[in-house]
Amino acid sequence: MEDLTSQPDMAHGSVSAMPEPSDEALLGRFADGDPTAARVLTDRLGPRCYSVALRMLGNRAEAEDVTQEAMMRLWKMAPDWVSGQAQISTWLYRVTLNLCIDLRRRKQPDTLENAPEPEDGAASAIDRMQDASRRDALQDALDQLPNRQRQAIVLRHIEELSNPEIAGIMDISVEAVESLTARGKRSLTAILAGRRDELGYEHG
Repeated sequence: MEDLTSQPDMAHGSVSAMPEPSDEALLGRFADGDPTAARVLTDRLGPRCYSVALRMLGNRAEAEDVTQEAMMRLWKMAPDWVSGQAQISTWLYRVTLNLCIDLRRRKQPDTLENAPEPEDGAASAIDRMQDASRRDALQDALDQLPNRQRQAIVLRHIEELSNPEIAGIMDISVEAVESLTARGKRSLTAILAGRRDELGYEHG
């Protein structure tokens, strides 16, 4: 009698699941007229776009507007996308950052671009930002950074992208990313130093 227990169980996942389509494949399907592809790609990339915009601007409504505009630009360029030229997420991050910079410049000039760098702090402020009040304090501090430092900090320590990924997004070298990140962390530490008691940090 045949041992049925040795046969593969087709009802319990012996057939491997289909891999999810890539961002590029979804964009191509959208360009070919598939509206479902747009929804999937929006669900995948929209939250990342919004997260960056929110940290760059510190305003939810403005971050939502930037996210919508960035996604609209993605849909407009979909028919002209050249396969292999870049990652779609890299392109979208770059568009998002540029939109944020343009918006900030329209609101007020960035007077901190040429500010002197503060002395190095003993510890990273970012790693200690956990609860809501500390996140708010971090946002206030981020708002005081020069644009390029803020971009590097947001992408590296909040979005947790690698330095090579950030270099591609910002169109600079990896060494420049490392420099901007280090300077930004020193600046944040200096800005937050005067709020240690308020935020509940112990004095070291």
